[in-house]
This record gives sequence, C-alpha cells and structure tokens, in this order.
Amino acid sequence: MSPTLVNIVSTSIFALAVIHTFSTQFFEHLAHKHPNHAGVWHLLGEVEAVFGFWAMVLVTFFFFYSGNQATIQYLESLNFTEPLFVFVIMVIAASKPVLEFCLFLVTRVAALLPLKKSVSFFWVTLTLVPLLGSFITEPAAMTVAALLLRDHYFSKKISPKLMYAALGVLFVNVSIGGTLTPYAAPPILMVAAKWNWDIVFMLQEFGWRSALAVSVNSTILSVLFYKELLQVSSNPSERSDAVPFSVILIHLLFLLGVVIFVHHSVIFMGLFLFFIGYTAAYARYQNKLIFRESLMVAFFLAGLVVLGSQQKWWLQPLLANLDADTVYYGATALTAITDNAALTYLGSLVDGLSDEFKYALVAGAVTGGGLTVIANAPNPAGYSILRPSFEEGAISALYLFIAAVPPTIVAIIAFRFI
Repeated sequence: MSPTLVNIVSTSIFALAVIHTFSTQFFEHLAHKHPNHAGVWHLLGEVEAVFGFWAMVLVTFFFFYSGNQATIQYLESLNFTEPLFVFVIMVIAASKPVLEFCLFLVTRVAALLPLKKSVSFFWVTLTLVPLLGSFITEPAAMTVAALLLRDHYFSKKISPKLMYAALGVLFVNVSIGGTLTPYAAPPILMVAAKWNWDIVFMLQEFGWRSALAVSVNSTILSVLFYKELLQVSSNPSERSDAVPFSVILIHLLFLLGVVIFVHHSVIFMGLFLFFIGYTAAYARYQNKLIFRESLMVAFFLAGLVVLGSQQKWWLQPLLANLDADTVYYGATALTAITDNAALTYLGSLVDGLSDEFKYALVAGAVTGGGLTVIANAPNPAGYSILRPSFEEGAISALYLFIAAVPPTIVAIIAFRFI
C-alpha cells in the first residue's frame, strides 16, 4: 500500500526531529555566540523540547489538513499515561527522603568492597541503582543514579571523557537493568501482559543476562578510569539534616503506590497530589522538588507519542518481514532513532510471532536503549539532570553515541551469545 500524504509528512517531521536531537549542541553554541537571541537558541538547544516542538508542527499540519474535529479526535485517541507516569515518578524519586534511602543503600554496599570509597561508590551507583530499576521502575532508577553521579562526580570537574563514558554506561545499564521484572522497563511493560511474561520468565530469560552485562559494564568503566576516580574527593556518607525513618517510609509508600497503579493515571495522579500536600506539610525534610526537569521530560515523551504513533505504517511491515536474528539487530538499530517502547508495542500488534521472535524484538529494543537520548523513555530524565554539568550546558549526541557503543556491545554478547 502506497503511503498517504499524512504518512509522508508525519515521517518527514519525525526525521527532522531526530536530526534536531543530534544538533542541540549547535544551538547551545549559537546561544553563547548570539546573546541577543539566546532565549530562542536555548529553547531549540534543549533536547527535552525538541519532540514537543516538532509535535506542535505536526499537529498544526493536522489542523489545516484534517480540520479541528479530526485533529482533536486524533490527540484524544493517544495514550499519554507513560509521560504522566515518568513526570510523577521523577518528582517522587528525586525527593530528599528517597534519595537519602538510596544513598544509604549505595553507601553500605560500597563499604563492603575492598576499594577506595570514590571508586566503590561509583561502581555501585552504576550497578546497583540500574538493577533497582527493575523494582522502583527505570525512570526512578535513572533519576536517582543521575543525581548521585551529578552530586558526587560530575560536580567535581572530572574529565569530559569520564563524563561521557559514565553517561553511556548509565543509559545502557538502566535500559537493560530494568528487565528483571515485567513492569519496570517501558518496552517490556508494553508487551508483558499480552505475551504473558511474568517475573519468573523475566528472571530466566532476561534477568541474569542483564545483571551480568550491567556488572561487566560498570567494572570495565571503573577499571579504565580507576586513576581518575581515585583523585575524586567524594564523601558520599556525609548527609545534611537527617530525615526521620517515618518520612522516608511514607515517601517509599508513595513511590510504591505509583508503581502499582502505573497503568491508571487517574489513580497515580491522585496519589501525586497527596504527595505534594505531604511534602508541603513537612517541608523541613524536603529539598526543592524537580518540577521543571520532570515536566520537560514529560513534554519530550508526549511529543514522542504524537510523532511516534504516526510511524506505524513503515515500522510494522519492516518488523513483520524480519527473522529472529535480523529483528534483534534491527531493533537495536531502530531503537536509536525511535523510542524502544513504541518499537515493541508496534511489534506486539503483529500476529503469529514465535517466542524466539518476541525475545529477539524486546532484547534488541533494550540493548539499543542507551545509544541516543530518545532511545529509552528514562534517558531524557538523566539527560536533563546531568546536562548542566557539561561544557556550555550541552551534551553531544555523537559523543554520547560513541560512549554507549562499548556497553551496548557487552549487552549484545549477553543477550545474543550467552
């Protein structure tokens, strides 16, 4: 079937958005070079705003081409639960009591390792926290790990090489580290119920491979930058005003409630409103909640939903014509230019898939989830938190891709050859 005008325009705009995400550093450079128009260049240089901006362009086209009623019906037919969920989970996971709890866990585990604290804390942050993402969800794990890296390493003026290498490992490890359970990783969440993938299946087929790859990636990175990490003056065990255990427990219960009702935005948004009220009532135990960063990430993902939903016309036929081996590497590559959850969702619409094909599709999607900022839903969260630490407040998409290739190869070995 020949593509329609809407198909062509939608895919063209999607392609422009992808190109734009690789060009954000250029716009940030223009903001510094032309301060009179810095606001516009900063806006175009924020990767979190890219897909929202181009989604607006697409919606504007729909209004002129299809009319108001058809456009509104299209937008109301889309599911924005994931952007809302990521917004809520980011705010709660980045709250001071939750961070205190995660810091306690990371510090205690790091103390068990026979290494200097700055090295062991780094390794545990990039290993334990991504694997915790299987239980507290990947967006929460990304938020926690990024904040720990920012406060204890990126703020210490470490080398750009280490920053990009750590970012690449973080993105890959979070993408594969959430596969121990069927509800934490967005690309698995999209298919688990339909394909009857329970926690036993996930542990047998994905979990141990993920844990192995995550550990190997963190170890290689720590060894390569061991000398530099030794020079980092970090005191992870130091804490400001102690947060009572009861407050930490209540925050963790809010987090748990949101995770349990991940598919029901009406409930988890209601819980979120109660959470905001609670933090206001006990403000002395809180830091400033990261509303702006979380909203920008939600805006990014909402734009991806609008643009990604129009790519079914070419993605689904492409997947349907691939064998299991090809679909694994194809999914890994496609994930770099489209959200991996959208990729697995489209794959789930194809009838008659073999178990081998299903495994290859999902494994490929999570394997490639660290290659670009748009590859995996939690990536914009880590990007938003860590971006200000880089030169000119911009992260090079090319350098991120290069840094993510080695840990991605480790993931390929784990999922395809072991």
